[in-house]
Amino acid sequence: MSELSTLLDELETELREQGFWSDVPPSPEALASAQPFAVDTLTLPEWLQWIYLQRLRALIEADLPLPTGAQVRPYAEEALKFEKRSTQQLLVIIDRIDGCLGKP
Repeated sequence: MSELSTLLDELETELREQGFWSDVPPSPEALASAQPFAVDTLTLPEWLQWIYLQRLRALIEADLPLPTGAQVRPYAEEALKFEKRSTQQLLVIIDRIDGCLGKP
């Protein structure tokens, strides 16, 4: 799990460096979305920051089983395809996290 923890830290750093990080959380209603990746209420960077990172870190800290078969990279590619800033390193980190979480 230490590799995953390191990758989560790298993801946070990349989100910050790219200017995607926010100090203001989305509304509780936005965070409560039942849609995959909260596509109806959050941008990909918001979902990564406020849901994905927090849930994975909480599972690691509680020594609970991690989800398997994560496939965030394909969604991230689609969600970021019109982004003006470079997102290649962000996609590489997401892909490595997907790899750590294995196949379903």
